[in-house]
Amino acid sequence: MSTARRRLAELTRRFVTAFNDNDLDAVMSCFADDGVYDEFNGTRNRGRDAIRAALLPQFTGRYGTMRFIDDDLFIDADAGKVMASWRCTLEMKGEPTSWRGLDLLYFQGDVLVRKSTYAKARAPLFEEWVD
Repeated sequence: MSTARRRLAELTRRFVTAFNDNDLDAVMSCFADDGVYDEFNGTRNRGRDAIRAALLPQFTGRYGTMRFIDDDLFIDADAGKVMASWRCTLEMKGEPTSWRGLDLLYFQGDVLVRKSTYAKARAPLFEEWVD
């Protein structure tokens, strides 16, 4: 594995570990100041304050204990992109459940500039990326 691929794999591992450790500050330290988080429901959050606000319910236990179990990882080292597929385990209405999804992670250097989350859902969402 090349040095660039190893670095992206490590940045991704650090990001996922911060989620699983329920450490919002560590998650936020991965994002660029002007980073973007596209939620699976189509909501776009731009900048650390907006991203923190979007993630806060998860980190305050609103959904119970959430864990992300790695499934597969694809890395384009030249472009600084990672596709990470996973299974999320959590509680919904007091019952344990899980769902599958993936994140497209876009890095510039050591910071995450964009995180786009996609999940298996009952109805698709269609939205163009507008920068």
